[in-house]
Amino acid sequence: MLGVLLSIILSIYHPPVSYDISLAGNFGEPRPNHFHGGLDIKTDGVEGKPIYSIGDGYVSRVTMGKYGFGNAVYVTHPEGYTSVYCHLRSFTPRIRAAMRRYQYAHESSEGDAFFSPLDCPVSQGQLIALSGNTGHSTGPHLHLEIHDTETWNMMDPYDFIGDFLCDTIPPKVHGLMACPQRGDGLFNGGTDKQTFSVSGARIDRQFTAWGKVGFALWADDYMQGSTNHFGIRETILKVDSVEVFHAVVNDIPVESNRLVNAWGDYFYWLHHKTWYMKSFVEPGNTLSILRADRRGIIDFSEERAYQLEYVLRDYKGNETRLAFTVRGEKKTIPAPSVPDDSFSRLFHWNQTNTFSAPGVQLVVPYGLLTTDVWLRPTAHPRDKGFSDSYSFYPESYPLVADGEIMLFVDTDRANADEVVRREFDMSKFYVTANGRYAGGEYADGWVRGSIRELGASYELAYDDEPPEVSPVTLGEQVVLRLKDSGSGIASYSATIDGQFVVFDAADKQPLVVCDLSETPVRKTNRTHQLRFTATDNRDNIQVFETSILY
Repeated sequence: MLGVLLSIILSIYHPPVSYDISLAGNFGEPRPNHFHGGLDIKTDGVEGKPIYSIGDGYVSRVTMGKYGFGNAVYVTHPEGYTSVYCHLRSFTPRIRAAMRRYQYAHESSEGDAFFSPLDCPVSQGQLIALSGNTGHSTGPHLHLEIHDTETWNMMDPYDFIGDFLCDTIPPKVHGLMACPQRGDGLFNGGTDKQTFSVSGARIDRQFTAWGKVGFALWADDYMQGSTNHFGIRETILKVDSVEVFHAVVNDIPVESNRLVNAWGDYFYWLHHKTWYMKSFVEPGNTLSILRADRRGIIDFSEERAYQLEYVLRDYKGNETRLAFTVRGEKKTIPAPSVPDDSFSRLFHWNQTNTFSAPGVQLVVPYGLLTTDVWLRPTAHPRDKGFSDSYSFYPESYPLVADGEIMLFVDTDRANADEVVRREFDMSKFYVTANGRYAGGEYADGWVRGSIRELGASYELAYDDEPPEVSPVTLGEQVVLRLKDSGSGIASYSATIDGQFVVFDAADKQPLVVCDLSETPVRKTNRTHQLRFTATDNRDNIQVFETSILY
């Protein structure tokens, strides 16, 4: 039944480009804090390639500079999917005009417009945009995503346009990692993780183990026509011919993105920039694409030879196998070590955890950890400012979702060297994470912000200064520079002669641009009055007014 469904899908959809596809990245590749959500299609290192809708449907959304996608077009298809085309240089005139109508109807300069099925229908193969390098893109390419329209789960575009890609090269395994479970297992007589290089279909070395051990693989997929390497679509681990772990990288909930850090060995990646993907499931990892018997942990409880085999496949069915033998060898498993200081705190994956100390409170709700962790809180005193700087782990340790941190406002410290005591507006305080804005709500002497990373440094900041707005060009095209050295720009709006006009955010620059020929303002060769209002994240407002000859 699934094969029939895939055949139907593949017959409906066609590629978004008119040339042979070569990939720079595939779906589901592990990245820090997220899976790669689509296919990166090469555009020969240039911008301006025609981009076509992969199927019939309608343009349901258009964004400019939103969430790192840069300029993007969303096409909703009647089969229940939505395709997303990202990092575009420009849209077709029809789509751009529809976006402008939306912005003026809603008086919004935010580059995010939504449409009904009748606003902008498209057909399969219809031109919708030109490729580019906008947003969080390090080079010209098309990033194509496909989502389930109802759930917004991320789907593998290979399932939709896979027939148009050529790939006869199987995956390749580079390394094996053994992960003895803390206090419950040994591997080669040791309790630490161990890595072994791999070449070929079998590891001849005889391993020993006792108790509970998990395994992980460093592997890549490849395809002809590309020098890049890709993530693995399907991974199976068998013990004595019995499947104990199975992962198929497809249909991933967006809200599960950060669980990639738990499936992959994030800490190995942090130090070596290489992803070992675990063939076992941490107790709090709810990633739906992983299936495992007893979490994929192998219990070496008999003194005999265990035959282990990996099977790796890509979308096209190209297959690689890796076999190795582990001999059960009975040994005493030492008790797990615990920190010998009085500052560490054990946070459990299966409960809500809290930590309090003078000046700081931390809440990590249930579901934000996938395994137990020893918290190592550290306060870094600051002579100036409004709080000490706090961290909770000696290196990066991302959470599955945002937790809560509260910092006490110490205005006496900020006034210690002042002749005249300064009065503070408590609504202007906010939390920073490694210097970046992390929210802020003041109540009863404390400021509440968000925490997504235990290893970052958190402290309080204060911002009562409005953004800076300065002119770059004032003509038929109005260009303004926006700058905010505090909490950051939250929003902006503009009028000319009291009439709303749209300013677009320039890509990768702190500029906003208004092409007066695209506005309702009539050209009279006379003076017009521009009023531009910028607001930062602490509700500080700057109003810039000037005259424009147009």
